[in-house]
Amino acid sequence: MGLATAKVLGRDHHVVICDISQDRLDAAAAELHQLNISCDSVVCDITDRQAIAVAFRLAVSKGRVASVIHAAGISPQMADADIIMRVNAVGTLNVVEAAYEIASEDFVLVCVASMAAHMLPRLIIPVRSYSHALVDVDAFTKKVLLPCRLIPKGLYRNGYSYAVSKNFVIWLCRKRAARFGLKNARILSVSPGSFDTEMGRVEERSGSAEMVKRAALKRFGRPEEIAELISFCASKKAGYLTGVDILCDGGVIASRL
Repeated sequence: MGLATAKVLGRDHHVVICDISQDRLDAAAAELHQLNISCDSVVCDITDRQAIAVAFRLAVSKGRVASVIHAAGISPQMADADIIMRVNAVGTLNVVEAAYEIASEDFVLVCVASMAAHMLPRLIIPVRSYSHALVDVDAFTKKVLLPCRLIPKGLYRNGYSYAVSKNFVIWLCRKRAARFGLKNARILSVSPGSFDTEMGRVEERSGSAEMVKRAALKRFGRPEEIAELISFCASKKAGYLTGVDILCDGGVIASRL
């Protein structure tokens, strides 16, 4: 999704792309260069605030940063519950705080959440624990993962952590909207459903394909479709859009009503 979005934004912007893997980063940069898109790349681990600072310094050195698209994350198939929370939730907090520091008028931060955030029953969403992330990250992770003790280890526990981590992303974008607004900047989230990406196909084996069958649009989304939505949210055309989450799931959640 991040690469697809870079292809859209790269039509009229210089882009700086980040990934934790140098090999994937090199392949993405080569693909963008083949499309005559001006870009730089930098390896970045979003759980490391110093790595994020390095990436943002590179971006700032290229001129005024118009937007940041935060699409990094891991799925239930890729790691244990604590790592999922650390990457998806704490990593997003790190990106949001760093983005605020460089935000100026008309700046936009778009964070990628997930339709999974919309699937949790309200009674088991630990919203009261979310604010701890703003003052004590360790306390936050302990509190939000506390229910995991009641869930068997494996995919179910990982799935809970993933859904909560993405619900936190939505909460954080809403929570920080007023703060960004003081700089006449915007922050919002987009919640994709099942898309035809490498991660999306990994999750296909854990039930996402079955959800697609029950959706309003019975197919996987195309990366360019979510990329166009994200790019619109980051553009001046959406200049009054902030503090919200946009669900783009082909009608999966609607089909559950």
